[in-house]
Amino acid sequence: MILLRTRKKTEGAFSMASSPTLLMRVVASAYSVAEKAARIVRNVMATGDLGIVEKCGANDLQTKADRLVQMSICASLARKFPKVTIIGEEELPPHDVSEELIEDGHCEEILKKTCPPQYAGIKEEELVVWVDPLDGTKEYTEGLLDHVTVLIGIAYGGKAIAGVINQPYYNYEAGADAVLGRTIWGVLGIGAFGFELTEAPAGKHIIVTTRSHSSTLVNDCISALNPDSVIRVGGAGNKIIQLIEGKASAYVFASPGCKKWDTCAPEAILHAVGGKITDIHGNSFHYNKEVKHMNSAGVLAALRNYDYYASCIPNTVKQSLVP
Repeated sequence: MILLRTRKKTEGAFSMASSPTLLMRVVASAYSVAEKAARIVRNVMATGDLGIVEKCGANDLQTKADRLVQMSICASLARKFPKVTIIGEEELPPHDVSEELIEDGHCEEILKKTCPPQYAGIKEEELVVWVDPLDGTKEYTEGLLDHVTVLIGIAYGGKAIAGVINQPYYNYEAGADAVLGRTIWGVLGIGAFGFELTEAPAGKHIIVTTRSHSSTLVNDCISALNPDSVIRVGGAGNKIIQLIEGKASAYVFASPGCKKWDTCAPEAILHAVGGKITDIHGNSFHYNKEVKHMNSAGVLAALRNYDYYASCIPNTVKQSLVP
């Protein structure tokens, strides 16, 4: 984990007299930064040398892509927004970041959107950005490339209010002519963009859950929901995409393991389209800079019918997971 807060002189890319609000500038920059991150992720894979190291075991890996992407995202955003607190997953030693890793662009379409009035007066020092440079690292190393996402979540007052999810390998099996990769973004009060919002089939209970961190408790909780089918995939960002594109009805993970950088961006996007995500007890996640990073009491999320799934969680599961 790296917490980055710099006070370098800001390079004024948004110096127009009628400049957009801070939040929209941060989201617009995060969009371009995430697209740069995707190019880094693909370039590292293309070299064939992933530079894999184990952090806490075979299911908790770090690659060269994780390291380079985190440096790129954190340094790029810190240069433009020096008072924003940026918290990234990877524990990296402090060092200068190469200029070739810096992205100073922004998405013009986002800047054209009107900022919700409740966020118009936000100051830099009030924002916390949570970064997962490569969500689904294990799947990345195994060639399950559609599981991989880059996550940039933006929090204010402890609440996830905006997020960017990039899928570097979206469409990678669609043929040589397909456009590779896509970026999804959302802001509470505006909506979410970059995908087609779809609800899961009515009357079907399709559960998406962990692929590589299963346990008896995880499986017992899923069984209690009496699902029609279970989808096991990597990455929290990928699981939320399953919900908003109608491939799954609920995301259930009755275990510690997810961290704030896993859930901040996905939460903002899910909430922007009317969904809900909490821990297994129904408690909201908090994203202020002092909060503990682990989501100790698991994850429960749904685009629709959240209350139904929450009512199905057994008390034995809840008692096993302490917030």
